[in-house]
Amino acid sequence: MVPWWVRPRDGSFSVTIHPPGDKSISHRGALLGAIAHGTTVVHGYLVADDTLRTLAALRTLGVACELRGTELQIHGAGPEALQQPPQTIDVGNSGTTIRLLAGLLAARPFASTLTGDASILRRPMARVIAPLRCMGAYIETAPDERAPLQIRGGPLRAISYPSPIASAQVKSALLLAGLQTVGRTEIVEPSPSRDHTERLLRVFGASVETGARMVLHGPARLEAAELIIPGDFSSAAFFLCVAAARPSSRCIVEQVGLNPLRIGALKVLSEMGATVEILDVDDRSPEPRGTISITGRPLQGITISADRIPSLLDELPALCIAFALAEGESIVRGAAELRVKESDRIALLVRNLRACGIAAEELPDGFVVQGGSVRGGAIETGGDHRIAMAFAALALSSKEGILLDDRSCIASSYPGFEEALRTL
Repeated sequence: MVPWWVRPRDGSFSVTIHPPGDKSISHRGALLGAIAHGTTVVHGYLVADDTLRTLAALRTLGVACELRGTELQIHGAGPEALQQPPQTIDVGNSGTTIRLLAGLLAARPFASTLTGDASILRRPMARVIAPLRCMGAYIETAPDERAPLQIRGGPLRAISYPSPIASAQVKSALLLAGLQTVGRTEIVEPSPSRDHTERLLRVFGASVETGARMVLHGPARLEAAELIIPGDFSSAAFFLCVAAARPSSRCIVEQVGLNPLRIGALKVLSEMGATVEILDVDDRSPEPRGTISITGRPLQGITISADRIPSLLDELPALCIAFALAEGESIVRGAAELRVKESDRIALLVRNLRACGIAAEELPDGFVVQGGSVRGGAIETGGDHRIAMAFAALALSSKEGILLDDRSCIASSYPGFEEALRTL
C-alpha cells in the first residue's frame, strides 16, 4: 500500500484534461479483435493494469498482441484459433476481463480456469454463470458461485434470456457466447445498459439488433477492424465534479467518449446548478466523442432515482464530490450494485465522507449525503481505484487535506491520474 497526502487548493482554476482511453471499450476491442479474422489495430488503447490483464489473458490463449505506446495490434484467426491455456488465467482486479472471458471460453472445446485477486474472489459471478449454464456451459465455481471459475467449454445452444439486472458485462458475455452458437441469442434487460459491445460488433461485421431486445444470430464471422478509442468519461468525471462544485472554475475535457448511456452524470451536475456544455461532437465513428466544458456554480443537493443509475453507476463516487460540497441533501437510491464492485462502495463512501466531516448515511441500495464544509482527514480506499480518485479530488476542496491509505490501486484504470490532478 502506498499512502498519499493530497493538499487543498485555494481559489478557482481553469484546466484542460485529456483522459486516457476508455477502459470498457479497450477491453472489448481487444477481445473482439482476438476472435476476428485478420489484424485489428486499436488506437488509444488504455494502458492500465486491468486492460493489460486482458492482453495477458489473450496471449495465454495463443493470440499474438503487440502494444506500442497506446497502439495495439491483435492478430486474430477466429475463435477456433484460441488454444487451451497452459496455466490458470489470472485477471487481477478486472471484473470485465473475467466475466467476458467466461462467455468467450464457454463455447471453446477445452478446459480453462479463471481467477483473480482477493477482490475478484469476493465479487458475484452467478449473474454471468447462470445464463451461460442455460446455454449448456459447464462451469464449476468456488462456494456461493464465486471465482475461481473452472470452465469445460463445448457446443452451446442459443437462448432467450430475460436478465434480472441491467448489466453490460452480463450482456457482453452472452453475446460473446452467442457469436459461437448456432441460432438466435436474445437478451432482454429491465433497462438499457451501456452498449459498447453492440456498437463494436457492428464494426467487426456482426449483425446485432438492439433496443428493448438484443438479438444476435450465430455463428457470426468477425473481420478485423481499425478502432479509435475515445477518452474515458468515467476517468474524466472526477475533474468535472471538482470544477462543478467550485464557483467560477472551469474544466474542459477533450476527445472524451459521449456515449449517451454513459454520461448521465452530466445531467446530474447540470440539475445541481453547474453550467455544462458539450462541444465539437464527432459521431462518425461507432462511439461519439467530443469536448465537455463545465463551469462551477453554487450547487444544490439532488435526489437520484433508480431509473437513472445505469447511466451513471461508475460515476457515483465522483458525484460524491459534488454532493459533499453542495448545499442541502443528496439522496441516491437503486444503486445496490455499488456494494459488489471492487469494494462495497456504499459503505466506503459513507464511512469516508464522515471521516472528512460530512454527514452521510447508508441505505440498503444507496446513501444520503448532507452537503457542507469538507474538513479532511484520513480515508480508507479499500483497494478501490474509484474511491481513491474521488477522495483525492475532493481533497482539493477540503480545509486540511486528505490522507489516502493507498494510491497504488489507481493504476488499475488511470495510471496518469496523479499527474493530471497536479495540473489543478
